[in-house]
Amino acid sequence: MRPARREDLAAVVALTADAYAPYTPIFGGPPIPVTEDYAPRIERGEVWLLQEGSELAGLIVLERHADHAMIFSVAVAPAFQGKKFGLKLLDFADEQARLWGVPEVRLYTNSRMERNIALYSAYGYRETGRRANPHRPGWTLVDMAKPVDWAA
Repeated sequence: MRPARREDLAAVVALTADAYAPYTPIFGGPPIPVTEDYAPRIERGEVWLLQEGSELAGLIVLERHADHAMIFSVAVAPAFQGKKFGLKLLDFADEQARLWGVPEVRLYTNSRMERNIALYSAYGYRETGRRANPHRPGWTLVDMAKPVDWAA
């Protein structure tokens, strides 16, 4: 894992678009991470890249807050999906939360991303609520949280 740099911007945008592409027809529009401006997030040190050899396998966008870490996006390149790279990215979020000294990791996802919700639940996240997406009328967000395992 390494922090993304300015010169990684195009790769971050491309990987995110590829990883989320299957959801665009389901939602009737691109998921929020696809339309995000990643340049400021890279500058703030929120984007982390997972390499497999010389290839970009995945990325995580992780925000630091006073009382939690917030996952904005987890994206795995299609060629690496189904190979536990998503879990490596979630493990990284846990590690960062421990380093930051915050008690939990939070995330939110679209209610139609049922496979992702099941994955997060199996990984220890619990649903904390559902709410309307303030930026996309008709979309429902599922909020989830996981306590940091201090022993890990």
